[in-house]
Amino acid sequence: KEEAARCCSIFQTDPPPSYTMSYLLSHLRSGWAVDQSILQEEDRVVVIRFGHDHDPVCMQMDEILFGIAEDVKNFAAIYLVDITEVPDFNTMYELYDPCTVMFFYRNKHIMIDLGTGNNNKINWAFNNKQEMIDIIETVFRGARKGRGLVVSPKDYSTKYRY
Repeated sequence: KEEAARCCSIFQTDPPPSYTMSYLLSHLRSGWAVDQSILQEEDRVVVIRFGHDHDPVCMQMDEILFGIAEDVKNFAAIYLVDITEVPDFNTMYELYDPCTVMFFYRNKHIMIDLGTGNNNKINWAFNNKQEMIDIIETVFRGARKGRGLVVSPKDYSTKYRY
């Protein structure tokens, strides 16, 4: 009941001005919902953005994800998870960054070598929709072949500082 009431209240009022595209993408509001989204998707990559809707980095990533959602719908499902509302995965996936994107395929975490040294996740926002589409497509093609680690089509080792 509480979750349904919260869902309805979202549509009764306008979203806060600080939220950009996040309210247009599917949110997973519990650990169980996250698990089910990963378990039930058989043919597509599950892309999950962990973070906060109000964070500037997440807002930028959400805008990119919303912009590509229609283009990748045949091979990827995109979800958002608030790491304060759903803290279940914070320790397991080391979700300490403001914005983290992870990939799953048939209940398996798919790692991606971006040249940054961290193959588990993407922890920055993209400026280019096509780069994100290329990464998701690479993850999908590699995961479908049974690979647990795929190599990014572009090397990000010098582009972003940590």
